[in-house]
Amino acid sequence: MRIGLAGAGRIGARHAAALRALPEVDALLIADADAARARDLAARLASPARALDTVGELFEAGLDGLVVAAATDAHAALVARAVAARTPVFCEKPLAADVDGTFQTVRAAAAAGVPVQVGFQRRFDAGNAAAREALASGRLGWLHTVRSCSFDPSPPPAEYVPSSGGLFRDCVIHDLDLIRFVTGREVVRVMAAGANRGDDFFRECGDIDTGSALLVLDDGTLGVVSATRYNAAGYDARLELFGSKDSIVAGLDDRTPATPLPEQDAEPRPAYSGFMERFSDAYDAEIQAFVDMVAGRRTNPCPPEDALEAFYLAEACEMSMREGRIVGTEEVRR
Repeated sequence: MRIGLAGAGRIGARHAAALRALPEVDALLIADADAARARDLAARLASPARALDTVGELFEAGLDGLVVAAATDAHAALVARAVAARTPVFCEKPLAADVDGTFQTVRAAAAAGVPVQVGFQRRFDAGNAAAREALASGRLGWLHTVRSCSFDPSPPPAEYVPSSGGLFRDCVIHDLDLIRFVTGREVVRVMAAGANRGDDFFRECGDIDTGSALLVLDDGTLGVVSATRYNAAGYDARLELFGSKDSIVAGLDDRTPATPLPEQDAEPRPAYSGFMERFSDAYDAEIQAFVDMVAGRRTNPCPPEDALEAFYLAEACEMSMREGRIVGTEEVRR
């Protein structure tokens, strides 16, 4: 199987390592806007990895599948080009930088009938998958509350923030997708708020460093999402489900950066340093799923329509925060 990789940065390098480890991949062709970076990554990985001089060359290489891990503003064009070439695509979220671009990309993929898998890696986390199964089995009874959090240990570089899309679109969108995925329900209303108590560059870019949203699902379940760029104790991503019969939590282990009180004598293990470490197994699993999809062994586990729905919810949260009101999700849907 010949797989192309567009983007040799941090997440691209992570996906490249996962692809190189799969026996089905006998050719891994890497390209980046910075050709030297692509060559460096290919050299570190060695065979079957090989660097190309330009991203455009990927579309002349007879690919069986393409992984898009380039800068966000390049996603839509690369996906569109792959779809036009009838090449299955894995694309890191977001598919595009805004709702309109995401909508157009989804429509183009559907019209072409070409599979596009979106990189919401939390769906492949073992704990989150088990939570979904537990809820579906009836173990929890009826669900009354779901809580999800995304707490980064430190903020991203200042130069990343202006093009990030903001906390809700860049970070909270993972929680929003996960709640839809695990519960199987749609969100009908949101109420969101944000705050800035850290570095000035968030405020200067019109962004926030901490945010929360209250969600109302279509069956009356309530959801609470919280996120921050400042959680020095370590990276924390948890999902909690509270039902009429039982309550469960995914992402709670001896590396979760939350200290129980009264404090225990046991020596704590180092907290997760970031999302790449916390979801390492999930990143491997989603790339395996993509290769399986290309090979025809499974259906698309994260179609672009789901990415669009998550983007709608992030937009609704952003609107709610800016306007200081409850927003119905029908207000942002196309």
